[in-house]
Amino acid sequence: MPKHILTRGHGRALTRHHKIAAAGVAALGAAAIGFSAVPSNASTTTTAEAPAQTAKVAYSTQQIQGVKADVNGQLAGPGVKVEQIAAKKQAAAKAAAKKKAAAEAKAAKARQAAESASRSTERAEVKKAAPKKYGDNLDGWIREAMSIMKKNGIPGSYEGIHRNIMRESSGNPKAINLWDINAQKGIPSKGLLQVIPPTFEAYHVKGTPKNIYDPVANIVAACNYAADKYGTMDNVDSAY
Repeated sequence: MPKHILTRGHGRALTRHHKIAAAGVAALGAAAIGFSAVPSNASTTTTAEAPAQTAKVAYSTQQIQGVKADVNGQLAGPGVKVEQIAAKKQAAAKAAAKKKAAAEAKAAKARQAAESASRSTERAEVKKAAPKKYGDNLDGWIREAMSIMKKNGIPGSYEGIHRNIMRESSGNPKAINLWDINAQKGIPSKGLLQVIPPTFEAYHVKGTPKNIYDPVANIVAACNYAADKYGTMDNVDSAY
């Protein structure tokens, strides 16, 4: 190519052909830039248009605090429930212990009452079973005889018994008559109320000694005979 043509070409404006070529190069460059800006996981389709400007990310401390508070609330919830359950269990245990203590106290009180009643019953039984003690004298003999007579439905007063005793034996339980008709028959009268042996045996009251000289047995048998023959010893004013 002639030298003067190259020199002339640098001094003139670009021809239409040259403009088209330059525009193509610019388009290719823009496409290359757009391709390099596409993320690795996005589509690789190229475009001649400039990529859209990436939106700015907005940060908010208020939002982060809210999330943290919500998480703390979720974490605190189970703890509060556990404490509430433990408190309920403790309250239930206290109530059960109180109820048990009350039941034990009630049972102890009932046992004490039962034991006290049992002791009272035992004392009453012992008192009832223990025979009443009477003096070993005429007064005691008459009173003991009257208690036995009362149990057996035999009538007789203290005055009537005492009066007849004093007339028959002067209060001597070992007295014996060796001169009356009974003595002549071999069955002398004996004891406080001068009872002959056949009469004593016939009217002896069970529970008293079978000894005609026993003062109580003698009184009870004589009163039993007098009740049968005269209605009561009170009606006897002489030997019988």
